[in-house]
Amino acid sequence: MDDLRQAILDYVRREYLEEDDDRPLTESTRLISGGIVDSFSMVSLKRFLERKCDLKIPDADATPEAFDTVDSIAALVERLSAVKA
Repeated sequence: MDDLRQAILDYVRREYLEEDDDRPLTESTRLISGGIVDSFSMVSLKRFLERKCDLKIPDADATPEAFDTVDSIAALVERLSAVKA
């Protein structure tokens, strides 16, 4: 697992899961459709990613589908980072 995916997993665990929540959390866990991240939480996750990765995620790209798994989030960030470079 790369650093970006690990950072996203760590953030989701810290911010959105209770300490006693023993649900497994992997790169393919459904975050939005699985009820872990809601629309308000998605905004804070977007802001976290923008600060961490020094990029702007356009609102049009910040869709529930793009933010539903760590893999899809990382793919979005990687695509936007490549465009920025």
